[in-house]
Amino acid sequence: MIVLKSSAELEKMRAAGRIVAETLTLLESLIVPGITTAELNSVAEKECQRQGAKPAFKGYGGFPYTICSSPNDQVVHGFANRTPLREGDILSIDFGVLYKGFYGDSAITVAVGELDEETQRLVTATRESLERAIEKVVPDGRLSDVSHAVQSWVEPKGFSVVREFVGHGIGGSLHEAPQIPNYGQPGQGPRLKTGMTLAIEPMINAGVPGVKILEDGWTAVTQDGKRSAHFEHTVAITDNGPEILTQV
Repeated sequence: MIVLKSSAELEKMRAAGRIVAETLTLLESLIVPGITTAELNSVAEKECQRQGAKPAFKGYGGFPYTICSSPNDQVVHGFANRTPLREGDILSIDFGVLYKGFYGDSAITVAVGELDEETQRLVTATRESLERAIEKVVPDGRLSDVSHAVQSWVEPKGFSVVREFVGHGIGGSLHEAPQIPNYGQPGQGPRLKTGMTLAIEPMINAGVPGVKILEDGWTAVTQDGKRSAHFEHTVAITDNGPEILTQV
């Protein structure tokens, strides 16, 4: 069942989303060659404490960290560690909080120093695919219009859509109905309605779409070792169109 949010509930989700956005902005400002994902995880955890929020991911299904930190060929759910990031790396950070009973969830992919042209194309296309998807989050649209917007943007550029992980509804639970694939034909699925809140999150690979899970049981990496990028926003459907809840 898809849960529609009241205006009071949306206000609480705006507060949670604001904490997520501010924390990710802070983390992005710290990413330079030499920093470690363990350091970034510590900053995020302290920021949650300062804001009175609970990390959404830490302890969720046994996940041990506040952020999912996934460099280069890691797609999602990467573990923080003390390996310094290097010039030319990319780092995807997925981060969420629970605040006053409601969740916010967002992800960014950040350049570590200067990127090669192909990696920059990947990051740009992934971010743009999220923007195209959000444009489809309007009353009376179809859920698959959101999915199709991602696929139809990245595949003509030579990139591929990860199938194993999808976006989701969000609100009083971190994962609610509906699931939101990043691929599919338009004009299908549930009608979009005012009050829906969706976490839309393209995960796009430079090479083949397949992934595999490492021995830690969490970290997903590309099957061919090529790089992957990930962007996400929590978005509310309003009478006036989409409202991004996880931006500063």
